[in-house]
Amino acid sequence: MIVARTHVFPINIVIASCRKVRSLMKSRVSALVGIVAAVCVLQLGCNPGKKDPGGWHDPSPHRTQFVAVENNVRLEVLDWGGSGRPLVLLAGLGHTAHVFDDFAPKLTARYHVYGITRRGCGASSIPEDGYSADRLGDDVLAVVDALRLKRPVLVGHSIAGVELSSVATRHPEKISGLIYLEAGYSYAFYDSSQGDFVIDLGELIRKLEQFQKLPGDAVSKWQAMVDELLQKDLPLFEKHLKELQKTLPMMHVPPSPQPGPADMASFAAYHSWFTKLLGLSIPESELRQHRESNADGSVGKERIAPDLSKAIAAAMDAGEQRYTDIKVPALAVYAVPLATSAANTFEAGVPSAHVVRLQDANHYIFISNEADVLREVEKFLVGLP
Repeated sequence: MIVARTHVFPINIVIASCRKVRSLMKSRVSALVGIVAAVCVLQLGCNPGKKDPGGWHDPSPHRTQFVAVENNVRLEVLDWGGSGRPLVLLAGLGHTAHVFDDFAPKLTARYHVYGITRRGCGASSIPEDGYSADRLGDDVLAVVDALRLKRPVLVGHSIAGVELSSVATRHPEKISGLIYLEAGYSYAFYDSSQGDFVIDLGELIRKLEQFQKLPGDAVSKWQAMVDELLQKDLPLFEKHLKELQKTLPMMHVPPSPQPGPADMASFAAYHSWFTKLLGLSIPESELRQHRESNADGSVGKERIAPDLSKAIAAAMDAGEQRYTDIKVPALAVYAVPLATSAANTFEAGVPSAHVVRLQDANHYIFISNEADVLREVEKFLVGLP
């Protein structure tokens, strides 16, 4: 046991330090990918979906139901109706299916459109665990099975690329296609030639934890793991650190803008403030998912504590996977120049995919470039068997 005891304390320090760096880098990478999206996540968070006491009703023409995906875990599912091939819309981090309230009805002429609010957000259950990529993918499949949808197309925005790639990698027979809307980043497709700082650091932390748990007499296992770390993990991480060293001076996460008293006087004013902040209009129904409505009509407090929202986001980060094999037809739409590198990586790594680059678009590409996205979605769907 001498060997094991001599390694416990140093590895604990390394793991703790790695987690701090990973958390820092995740926030900085998010800021670089799309600071507007990151700001919106900080402002919105998630919530338990309380009803509005003022009697406001969502004008979007959907039906709401709840689907059990696990013991004591139910997900909100919106059904906008329509006929034809089923489409399932998945929102980005911090958002609910209501973010598609304006977009989804424009697809119902030819398709039956659904939206899922993932666990931890909106009116869906908020369990303490179950936020790994594959568990979230399993949630989507549980809804698909419960609704008896025959090989739907999954349409995901931003972090929803995690669920899309998880399902496509493990159960391609369950779906007929994928549409990544500003969602084909490294968490959705991992390029082993380039790696990814956050994902690779998470994998290093997992290996160090395994290393720590090895019994002192398992000499061969200790040796094999040390060899793997020295030959594979540490050289890759050294490359990341050198790149990080070059970019650190340019990294800065500005403080999140905050609405003033006048902006909180009503949801109409709050919606106007958000529109100015983002340069586009998020559905008011989505904003109401995240803030309570006071009796006088003013905007109330956040429906869920910010610390809990951050904990859920951290759990999702920790559960990211290295997806490298997208086995179904895919469309990936990117906002460039914001996502030029990601678009090039996805196009090279998934040669069967159709990659579309929209110039000067917003991260919320289905809102900022709605007509373009609808056109590309239609072209892709028409070509599916």
